Amino acid sequence: MYVVEDKGGAIALMLAALLFLGTWPAVLTLLERRGRLPQHTYLDYSITNLLAAVLIALTFGQIGRSKHDMPNFITQLSQDNWPSILFAMGGGIVLSLGNLSTQYAWAYVGLSVTEVITSSITVVIGTTMNYFLDGRINKAEILFPGVGCFLIAVCLGSAVHSSNAADNKAKLSVSSSKYDGKTWTVENLGTNKDLQDKDVTKDMEEGSTGLTTKTRKAEAGTADFLIELENTRSIKVLGSSTVLGLVITFFAGVCFSLFSPAFNLATNDQWHTLKKGVPHLVVYTAFFYFSISCFVVAIILNIYFLYRPVLGLPRSSFTSYLKDWNGRQWALLAGFLCGFGNGFQFMGGQAAGYAAADAVQALPLVSTFWGIFLFGEYRKSSRRTYVLLVSMLAMFIVAVGVLMASSGHRKT
Repeated sequence: MYVVEDKGGAIALMLAALLFLGTWPAVLTLLERRGRLPQHTYLDYSITNLLAAVLIALTFGQIGRSKHDMPNFITQLSQDNWPSILFAMGGGIVLSLGNLSTQYAWAYVGLSVTEVITSSITVVIGTTMNYFLDGRINKAEILFPGVGCFLIAVCLGSAVHSSNAADNKAKLSVSSSKYDGKTWTVENLGTNKDLQDKDVTKDMEEGSTGLTTKTRKAEAGTADFLIELENTRSIKVLGSSTVLGLVITFFAGVCFSLFSPAFNLATNDQWHTLKKGVPHLVVYTAFFYFSISCFVVAIILNIYFLYRPVLGLPRSSFTSYLKDWNGRQWALLAGFLCGFGNGFQFMGGQAAGYAAADAVQALPLVSTFWGIFLFGEYRKSSRRTYVLLVSMLAMFIVAVGVLMASSGHRKT
C-alpha cells in the first residue's frame, strides 16, 4: 500500500485535489446551461466517480506487501471492520446528497457563489470537528484564524449573490423581452421560434450538443444574454425566488461539512468501535466503501427524479437517459475529476491531518475562474458586485494559505 508520509507530498495532493474538485462543477454547469437534464448528467457522473475509487484502491491500495497494521486493500475486504465501514458509508451518503443539491443550486445561485457558500460552511463546521478528532495535531493558533476567514467568505458570498441578482433584475427591467409564463422572447434578437431553432456549433460555451440557437449570440452580461441562457438551459430560474437557491445551497453546505469527519472516524477509529486487534481501515478501503454508498444514493434518487422531477424539470425515463449521448463524455469526465479529487484529499488528510486537508474547500478559486471566463458570470455587473467579488476571492486566498500552513503530521 502506498502511504504519503511527508508534509510536502500531502500538500501536493491537496493542490491536485483543489484543481480537480474546482473543475468538475464547471463541467456539470456547462451541460445544464446547454439544456441537458441534470438527472441524466448526474447518472453518468456517478458511474465514473465510483470507477475512480476502484482504480485508486486497486493501484495505490495494492502497492507493496500487506502488513498486519496496514493491510492492502484486497486483504482488508475480508476483515471484521464493519463499524468503520458504516462511518465511511455514512460519509458517502451525505456527500452524495450535497452533490445532488448543488447541481440544482448552481442554476439558481450561480457556480461561484454556490461553491463559496458550501465550501465555507464545510470548513467552519467540518474543520472544527476534524481538529478535535485528529487529536489537535494541527496548529490551532493558525487553523482557527483560517476558519474565521472562511466564515467571512460565507457572508461575502451571500452579499455577492444578492448584489448580482439585483443587477440582473435591473437589466431585465429595461430589456425589450417578454415572458409568456413558459418562455422568454427577445424582440431585438428574433422571435421565440427563432430562439428554439437549434443548431450545432463547436464553440465551448455554445456547445456541440445540438442545444444552441441560430440567432446571433448576445453579449455576455446583457439582459439578452440572460434570456438566451434561460431559453436553452434545463432549469428555468428567471423570476424565481433567490431564497430557494440559498436554502438549497446552505443544505448542501451542511451535508458537505459532515463527510470528512465521518471519513476521519472510519480511518482512525477515534471512538474505539473496532474489536481489539482489528487494524484500522486504510484510506483506500474507506474510500472504496465511501464511494459505493455515494453511488447507490445517487442512482436511487436520480432514477426517482427521472419519473418525478423537481423544480419544474420535464419528466424523463431510464430509456431516454440511455439514449441521451449529448454531452455524456463531459459528464463522465466530471465523475473522474471528482473521484480522483476526493481520493487525493483523503490521502493528503491521512498524512497531514483532515483539518488541514479541508484547505481543498478553497475550490471556489478554481470554480470562479471557470464561472467568469467560461460562463460570463458577473459581466456588466455593478461596481458594488465587483468589489464584493474581489473581497470574497481575496478572503479565500488568505484562508487556503492559512489552512495549509496549519498542517501537522500524524504519527503512524
